[in-house]
Parts: sequence; structure tokens; C-alpha cells
Amino acid sequence: MNPSHWLLPALLVSSAAVAADPGPVRDALFVRGGFNGWGTENALRHKGKGIYEAEILVSPGNHGFKVGSRDWKHEWVPGGVPGAGTAVKPDTAIPLATSAGPEATLLVRTTGTYRFTLDASKPSAPVLRVARLPDRKSGPGSAFTPDPHAGHARAATLTYATHDGKVETARFSLKEPEAQLRSYTHSTTMALRDPVPQHASYAESPDLPYTRSGNMAFDALFALAGSEMRQDAVSQIRDGNYKGGAAIPCDCFETGEKWHYVWTRDLSYAADLGLALLDPGRVRNSLDFKLSGYRKEVPKAAQVAGTPDGLQVVQDTGSGGSWPVSTDRVTWAFAAEETLRHLPPAERAPFAKRALTALTNTIENDRIAAFDAKDGLKDGLYSGEQSFLDWRDQSYAAWIPDDLASMASAKAVSTNVAHYKALTFTARLAREAGDTARAARYGAWALDLKKAINARLWMKEAGMYSSLTAGHLVGAPMHRFDWLGQALAIVTGIADSAQARSILARYPHGPMGAPVIWPQQPGVPVYHNRAMWPFVTGYGLKAAALIGNVAVADAAYDSLMRGAALNMSNMENLEWLSGQPLLLDEKNPSLIGPVINSRRQLWSVGAYLGMVIENVFGVSATDEGIALRPFVTTKLRRETFAGSGQATLHNLRLRGQRLSVRLLLPPASTVQGHHGVERVLLNGAPVQSTMRSTIPWAQLKDGDVIEIGLGAPVPGETAIRRVNADPYSESPVVFGPREPVVKRIERDAAGRVRLQIDAGGNGAGGNGAASGVVYHVYRDGQPVALNLPAGAWVDRDIKPNACYTVEAQFTASGNRSHHSAPHCAGPAHEIAANDARVSSNLKVTTGGAQSGTPHLAGWGRPSDRFEVRDVRIAAAGDYRLQVRYRNTANAINLGVSGGVKWLMVLDASGRTVAQGVVQLPHTKPGNAPALSTPLAAHLQGGAYRIRMSDFYNMSYLEANATFSAAGGASGPSNRFDIHGVRLLRVN
Repeated sequence: MNPSHWLLPALLVSSAAVAADPGPVRDALFVRGGFNGWGTENALRHKGKGIYEAEILVSPGNHGFKVGSRDWKHEWVPGGVPGAGTAVKPDTAIPLATSAGPEATLLVRTTGTYRFTLDASKPSAPVLRVARLPDRKSGPGSAFTPDPHAGHARAATLTYATHDGKVETARFSLKEPEAQLRSYTHSTTMALRDPVPQHASYAESPDLPYTRSGNMAFDALFALAGSEMRQDAVSQIRDGNYKGGAAIPCDCFETGEKWHYVWTRDLSYAADLGLALLDPGRVRNSLDFKLSGYRKEVPKAAQVAGTPDGLQVVQDTGSGGSWPVSTDRVTWAFAAEETLRHLPPAERAPFAKRALTALTNTIENDRIAAFDAKDGLKDGLYSGEQSFLDWRDQSYAAWIPDDLASMASAKAVSTNVAHYKALTFTARLAREAGDTARAARYGAWALDLKKAINARLWMKEAGMYSSLTAGHLVGAPMHRFDWLGQALAIVTGIADSAQARSILARYPHGPMGAPVIWPQQPGVPVYHNRAMWPFVTGYGLKAAALIGNVAVADAAYDSLMRGAALNMSNMENLEWLSGQPLLLDEKNPSLIGPVINSRRQLWSVGAYLGMVIENVFGVSATDEGIALRPFVTTKLRRETFAGSGQATLHNLRLRGQRLSVRLLLPPASTVQGHHGVERVLLNGAPVQSTMRSTIPWAQLKDGDVIEIGLGAPVPGETAIRRVNADPYSESPVVFGPREPVVKRIERDAAGRVRLQIDAGGNGAGGNGAASGVVYHVYRDGQPVALNLPAGAWVDRDIKPNACYTVEAQFTASGNRSHHSAPHCAGPAHEIAANDARVSSNLKVTTGGAQSGTPHLAGWGRPSDRFEVRDVRIAAAGDYRLQVRYRNTANAINLGVSGGVKWLMVLDASGRTVAQGVVQLPHTKPGNAPALSTPLAAHLQGGAYRIRMSDFYNMSYLEANATFSAAGGASGPSNRFDIHGVRLLRVN
């Protein structure tokens, strides 16, 4: 969504200018919101006299929405006042602001059809009215629904207890149970997220595997996942931000029912979990779509690494203007590795060569722009937003959206594990290509990174990895945890066996499964916060099966099957304590969620397919052949497969060969454990014990039948941490406290630092332990004072250049908050843009809508110059140099136009003493100028020169040449307003 102002003359024209009397609006407008995936399915149609209408069937929820054009170049915001936003009341006239701003919300309690009426008859004062139409007599949400299973030959029912003591059921039936390929009818009693019927039909496909397990529901749900994979397999993709929303030819996987584009991380995790095994060619096409070289018109800065064409993995539009605020584009390696295992040799070689080039360019530039040496902590980690947790308000401190540089400089375990995967995989590709030097380089980097992750992010007392550190200036690992990061650390081998067992035993699970973050964040609606995501559960299952934790594996099996059965789809996410696709909290509408939720979400589909093929039947690909490691727990045998002595996976196609894999099940047992493999037969003949776990590719042929005999229960890990709470209550049992606020930092006459700590909304009528919350002070990333009340605190140590943060903790549960924004005691030297020492090819501007303070407006073209002369350093020490700036090229959650520049410090002789990339992410319009990520410099006393020049951002890539906002069709954008520089003395 483009936050630039919409100039009315560009939109409003006479009807003579366009055909078919579109009214006073030239460009098509759409009602776009959470109820339609922010898509363009719901056009406002001109009814005459400047009146436009759209009728939309809307499911329950507190839905955000806007009126916008197809490419988001134009948007009208309900509220009338830019930046205000509003809760829409039905049948009430809502004035519209003709500029970007916060979304409006529409609270819907029951599914119904809403008419959106736009009155643009007075172009300077458009008005919106939303009205609910009379309920339908039949269809979604109606009282009468015929029995979809009537007359069917066979039926099965799954029954699930709910969080509030009720029961929900899913039913499955077959008209022709003896057919080779079945067609299933599936219904549910649970209220669905979207306004679709409570029943559906889907069929097994001749080009996909199917199961016969003696459990119709199990077989049906696998068929559902296969059917949804086929629905996500498209010949064209589209997104409103690219090519004006026009179709883009691509035999690819789209991301879900509401997401019609290919996104790097979604595709990569989905492919790694299961899609690459079943359709490696389409995954390869999709991966290739996410590679791009530079635009031809962009000059390449001297510091940029890689081949001249710049072929690299695309970091999608996102927080702060994309890369390197986010650096998890390297998740591409997970999918590429799995895809190469399944491609036939003739297709494998060219893709491996292209992957090596793209990953090398990506790795080398990430090393320059995101490796930690730039901030002086030298902890050997990569910076960047948490992988997948890309909605700042959901999983970061409340102050982070106003300081995205601090998010950009934080180090996340999930993102660092992805960098580790990219390094190890690229090292292997280099060895295959005969490039031993490159292989050794990346292999050594990977080993060092593994050590750094364990040294910096492993929290021994918690028995888990910290999700992320605080940002620059402090860098402390925080007591925040995420399930994806823990699981990836296990499956990639970064965690040793003791660490893996500890993680699986200690990460909390609710009654419906594991939340993606821990603890939950107060005052934040359900999406990443307070949610389960099936694909993350899929990785948790992989980790549990690898280590042998049957309790965690059973929780994952239950969570994935329940979610698919009751929702009749593999959903994007579910509220974690209730398992619902929408928790309708009418008392707190702002907390209703999941805020967005799509059916047939690609990585959820991949997780379900992987659960069945890899975890239940045990089939996975290696470079040498297929590995056979089924993880059938005694609970799974006793309950899911109670009706049969065998379960068969038919028609599994691997490298062009059709295989059947049959589990020969032992008698059911009440012992908690899993059934180990006793024997393996290939076409009835025993497989040698040395080959039992892997059958070489060369020995497999079309039509082979593999039988895996399972034996008596094997004891497994059974430790699991269970938690529970009312899903409508912000209980300290599952929530963390709000982060505190440092209201003031000052130094007394003796030079001691004094902090004034505000509770930040914690406590009820008091502070400290009496209110159940205590506070911990960190100095330069290390705890120095624990269990304090809110109020004044004095550092008894004299640390004149220290930086401080404060953390809150619930005394009962031990759950902790994010850290407060850092406050530093050291002297900061500010040099304004209009200082006589500043020189640039641009002239200083003193006016403008953003601020009257002097600044260099729109600085950042590749040829632009910026230099500060005669910067005097009085005393030798460590310093952090930052640029004070504004970047409103796009919203803080969108775009490809985050500032990415090269900063240098030169001494009086002209010698470079410090240099590196600094980031200037998007900032909110109206906010005070922000500070960039810092450049670390150890300086002696004397005079210095500061110089800034170009690097590159994602807008320099050809893939973004049709992007609708800044950095797209109008040309690359790496520009911002410079208000000055700051030099801060630190310890």
C-alpha cells in the first residue's frame, strides 16, 4: 500500500474521458481488506451519479479494510482525517480521506452480506456507507443445510473436545469406497473462517500419492492436502503491487487462496516440508522466479560483491523497505537443496549451477551488509528480522515500529539458522562444481556461525535458544522464544542432542499445540502472537521425530490432523488455546484474530503432506537414495491405525519411478513410545541390514513395493511442557508483561547514572513484587540489577559511556517482556545538515511538510555526495556513528526502498579507519527524524572526515522493476532526507 498522497486530478475526470460512463473515477477502485486477502476481487461498480457499490459476503471478525486501486497507487481511507483510522458502524456515513493512512475496521459477528456504497458525486468529499443486507435463506450462514453425506456407502467421524467444554465433529463419507481413486465428502460442525459451505468434496489424483490405512479420515485428509496442493499449482500469479495487478505467466506455486504471488520464505519452507518431493519441477520454477539480477540502468557500487549481473535471491517487500532489515531470503537454500534431490539428472545440473551463482552472490553481500562486525559486537551472527515473524507489532517491542533500525540490527536464531543452511548447502554445491576454495570458505563460515549461535543465543537457564537479541548498543539475548527457530536449530544439527532434548521438553504446548512465539504479547491481536501455524508445527514434528520425543510428536500429529479436519482446509494459522480459525473477542474487538487467515496456505499444505510421507511412512530423499525412517508412535498406532494391521502409501513418484510403501503394523500397545523398524522388504525380498535405512536410487524401479515391518514399542523421550489458560484472558501464565519505559537517564554529581523506570502499564495499583512484576536492568547487554520495583535506580559503578535497557518479569510465571528502548549515558555529538562542515551536491532545505528542520531532501541517488569534514574527537575510545534521517518512501511494513548506504570514517591522512553498510529503514510520516543502524569505530583523538556513498537495496533488482510504489516502475529508490549525523561514545 502506497502512503504517498493521492492527487485528485490524477483520479477524477469527466465521464467523457473514459468509456461506458465509469463516473467521476478514472481508475478502478476496490474494497480491499482482511476478508478478501487485501485482493481485488471486490470492485466498486458505478451505479450512476457518482455512486459506486460492491456487495461482499463477509465472515465474522474485526476486519481491516481500505478503498484502493489495483496497484495501491491510490487509496481512500475511511476516517476523513489522514492518519486517524476508524471503526466503521453500519448504516453510518463515513467521510474519506483521499490519501494513505491507517485502515478502517468493520466488526462482523455472524456471516453476512455487506453493501459498500461509495458516494464520489462530490469529488472533494467522498463518503462511504456500509450496510448489512438481509440474511440469506440458504447457503453459507443459513439455517438450512442438507446432509451432504446422505446416501453414501461408508462414513467416518472425528470428534474433538473444545476449549469451552463442547464438542466439534468432522465427518467423511464415500459413495464408492471400492474405487481405486476415491472422491471424499467432508463436513464440519465448526464455524469456518470464510463464508464457504460447511461441506466440500475432493478427489484423489492419478498423478499424486494416496493412502489406504484402514482409517477413512486419515486417507481423506491426505487427499485433501494433495487436492489443495493442486489448487495452489497455477500457470500465472499476480499481486496488486506488481505489474498493476496483471497476471504474470509462471508455472509456479501461489501462496494460498488469498495470496496469489510467490513469496520467497513461504515457498521455501513449503518446498522443504513436502512440496519438492511431489512436484520438484514446479518448485524449481518457483525458486527461479525468486532470483533476480540488477536492473541494467543501475551502476554497481565498488563495495558490492558478486558477479556483474548480480543474480541473487530476492528478499520480498517488507519491514522497513526489505533487505537487509530482513535477511531471511537465504531460506531459499532449504527448498533448493530438497529440490535438487528430486530433479532428474538432466534438469539437476543446470539448476545446481544457477543456484551456486545466486547463493554465492547472496551470501557475499549478506556478509557485507548483515554480518555483525559492522556494529562492533563481533558476536559472529547475522542481523535481520526474525524469519517469518515479519509483523513488527506481533513479536517485537511496542517501540520498535518507531525505530526499525533497532530491529534491523537485532540477531534472530531463526534467521541465523537459515544463513547456516545457505552456507552449508552452497559449500556442498561448490565441492560438486570442483571449487574447493569456495567450499572451504563457506564451510568455515558455517562452522563459525554454528559456534556463534550456541555461544550467543543458547540460554542455559531456559534450556532453549533466545529468539533474538536486543538491537545495537546493547545486544543482549532476550528471554523470548519461538518454535520455528528452536525446531530449525534441531533439524539442521546446530543443537546437539542434549540441547535438542531440552528444547523439546521445555518449549510450551497448549491443549491444541505449540504457539509460534513464547510468551504471548499483551494488547496485540492474534496472528503470529497467540497463534499456531501448521507449517511451524510441521518443523516441530520433524525435530521431535529426529530426537525421538513421542510426546511432542503426538501433539504435532494431533494438531495438524485436527486443524485440517475441522477447518476442511490446511489453514494459514489458528488461535493456539482454542484451535479456532477466528477467536471472536467481542469485548475486545481490537484483539480479534487471526487478523488474516487463508485457506490452502502453501506451507501448511506442505507440512501436512510431509507429515504423512516423511514422518508417518518415513520416506525422505537423500543424495544417495531414499531414507526409510517412519516415526509411528504407539498412540498413532493405537488410535489412528486401530482398524488395520497395515497402512500403504500408493503411487509415490520419485525421480520418475512409481513406488508403494507399506507399513506392517505390530499389535497396538498402551506403552508410551514409538515402533522401531524391524525389517525392510523390497518387492518381497529382505533388504540388507546395511541398506535398511537407505535404498540407493539405482536400485529403485517403477512399480517397486517397499514394506517396512514395525516392531514392539521403543521407549522414547516423553517430556513435554503443557500450559493452558482462558483464550480470552491475558493471563500471566501464558503472556509476558509489557516492556517498561526508561523515562529519564541522568548523571549525579559523582558521575553515577540514575534511571527513572516506568512500569509501562504493568501492575495494578502498584509497582514491584507486590503487583506481580519486577524489573531487571541491563548495562551494555549484561544484567546488573535484578528484581527491582519501578521507580528510580542508581548504578553504583561509574560507567560514563554505558547503555542501559530494562526488562519486566512476572514473578509467578517467570515470563519476561522485551527490553525497553536503550538509553545511553555517554556524550553524543550531533552535527546538523546545515553545519558548515557538511558538504553535498544537494542544497539544504529548511521547509517541507515533514519538518522545518534543515535537511538534504531526497538524498541518495548513486551519484549523490555527502561528507562531513573536521569531526573532532577529544578522547580515544569506541564510538557509534549514525545518520539522522527520514525515509517515508513507503509504509514501515512495505516496500523495497529502505535506505542502504556505505559509510566511511577517514583520519586526517585520508586513511579509512572504519567503513561498512548502514541501514535507513522506512519511517512513519510525522515522526521525528530517526537514527540509522550504527557504524562502529575505534577512534584516537584528532580530526576525521565522514563520507557516505551508495550501496544497493532490493529496488536495484530487475524483479522489482514493475513494483507499484517507490523503487519500482519509476526507477530504483535508495533515497531519504538527511538531517545530520550523530557520534556516540560507548564502552
